Amino acid sequence: MKKILIIEDEEQTRKNLATILRMEGHTVLTAEDGGLGLDLARREQPDLILCDVMMPRLDGHGVLAALRENKMTAAVPFIFLTARGEWNDLRTGMNLGADDYLTKPATASELLAAIVARIARARQRPPAEFAPDYSSSAPLVALGLTAREAKVLLWVAQGKSNAEISTILGTAENTVKKHLQNIFEKLGIESRNAATVRALEALGSPSTGREPPA
Repeated sequence: MKKILIIEDEEQTRKNLATILRMEGHTVLTAEDGGLGLDLARREQPDLILCDVMMPRLDGHGVLAALRENKMTAAVPFIFLTARGEWNDLRTGMNLGADDYLTKPATASELLAAIVARIARARQRPPAEFAPDYSSSAPLVALGLTAREAKVLLWVAQGKSNAEISTILGTAENTVKKHLQNIFEKLGIESRNAATVRALEALGSPSTGREPPA
């Protein structure tokens, strides 16, 4: 079972989420605002964070940005849970590095499925000593891809789904699928995992000289 941090300013929502997670055997930490949540995350190093967007002191976007800037918390799976489903909120969160985005009121099954998926995906990330640079898609263009295809592959390498990539890039999901098909053809590969490996090879940190995991 995992240690999960809930950052949520609505008391009843916070209690409901905690109850669901404790019934599944997880250790639960709670914070009623972004500032306290950030302090808890740094101190307790949770396995996953559930965070509201609109909160006092520090909103969810601020929490996520601060976590991603700290090496100790940069890789913690992060799920936004908010009543606000506006397009800009979703795109901003994903661009900051959110792993998922659930709109309240999410059902228990939706919540638990998202947690299981994100923790499983976190296990597949490159080890800490390998440091791919996700700041630019330029190295992926050098593989023979168009600028748009390179951007799609950049997000694939970070574990985003087609639906999430379509939201981030502001395009239709079918368009993302078409770009991915083109990427497979150009790179001579047949799977998403193979595409990720090729991307990580291109994005690997030149300062370490390390190769990505097989």
